[in-house]
Amino acid sequence: MAGVSTQPDTQSRPFALSWRARLGWLVVLVYSIYAASQLGFSWTRFESGLELGARFLSRLFPPSLERLNILWQGIAESLEIAVLASTLGILLALPISLLGARNLMPAWATWPSRALVALCRALHPVIVAIIFVKAVGFGALAGVLALTVASIGFIGKLFTEAIEEISLKQVEAVRASGASFANVIIFAVMPQVFARFVGFSTYQLDSNLRNSTMVGIVGAGGIGGTLFSAFQRFDYDFVCTILLTIIAIIMLGELLARMVRAILLDNVSLGELLRRKPQTQFRAPAGEDL
Repeated sequence: MAGVSTQPDTQSRPFALSWRARLGWLVVLVYSIYAASQLGFSWTRFESGLELGARFLSRLFPPSLERLNILWQGIAESLEIAVLASTLGILLALPISLLGARNLMPAWATWPSRALVALCRALHPVIVAIIFVKAVGFGALAGVLALTVASIGFIGKLFTEAIEEISLKQVEAVRASGASFANVIIFAVMPQVFARFVGFSTYQLDSNLRNSTMVGIVGAGGIGGTLFSAFQRFDYDFVCTILLTIIAIIMLGELLARMVRAILLDNVSLGELLRRKPQTQFRAPAGEDL
């Protein structure tokens, strides 16, 4: 019929997949089944695991309130490791990310910077912690160095990608005024990426606080060593206390991150933030009733 389109109605099927995509998903499914068969998975093993897991959870409660001095010492050391590693990682990752941005720097500067970030991201923090434990000995110094390397790898990559996504119009305008390279970075680049930098930095602090538990297991300081010792002694009620404390600190860190973003990005003072009342998400315009 004239005037009738023979094109397929793609709007009625917004998630329609091509035959290549379907073939790709089929290959992934088949390989997943093959991998599960090669790794020794079985329903009997899963059922026994559920029983053992329930027995283990029953031994965690109630949490023990003894040896709180050991708990607080480990938590305080983990906080110190996380804060120091995050600070050093952010300070070192910022110039590295600027050198790695291909829209601002020549190729001879971007490739070494990107290679350094990739090297820092290549190894897990626990492996890096083992290397530093062998180098500088047991203690918090090895944990700080290991998490600093991890912070450079993570934040450096995200900072570089954020800088490469900026609008170059503002950069060209500042350059046209005769500004130096430092002024271009301060007045043209940083205002466009500052909000994302704050978000990345707060997330890295939260991540380092969690990773400080893992690196402590291999002797790099923090609460991880205390947690591993409690597991070895089958002191599961004390393990529960440590885990609950870590969870509480992570939740407090999330609230702190929100406060930092509100202060730095929304120009809200601490007093106003504490006095602020929760607001509804939808407010009717003046003169209109819902």
